[in-house]
Amino acid sequence: MTATTTAAPAPGATAAATAGPEGGPAAREPHPAGKQSAGKQSAKRQSAAERTGARTEEAAGVIAEARSRIDALDDRIIGLVQERIAVSAVVQEARITSGGRRVNLSRETEILGRYRDALDRPGTTLAMTLLELCRGRA
Repeated sequence: MTATTTAAPAPGATAAATAGPEGGPAAREPHPAGKQSAGKQSAKRQSAAERTGARTEEAAGVIAEARSRIDALDDRIIGLVQERIAVSAVVQEARITSGGRRVNLSRETEILGRYRDALDRPGTTLAMTLLELCRGRA
């Protein structure tokens, strides 16, 4: 069972300003400050199943544990990306000081292929994002 809430119009708003299609009430996001404090309060009142979207407490426990693992993995991935950026800067500096160009397109094509082979099409997108992060500022 899920609860549906709608935000009240902002103080001083007119009915026309808050009307949705065909004159009905418009869907509005609450003010960010109110949303944050309301979100913290409602999170405390929600059961684990409600917070995770699970239908049972058992599934909620599995989801909570998996989310914790995902958060830890994300922290490691972010650290590895930061390390990759630093190592790429060393490579670029060495290349530039030796008279070369900052970017080596054949190397980038090789990297794109590795990610595509390992992760299919989304791998190419991921590799492009990494390459963009690691190119530095010219």
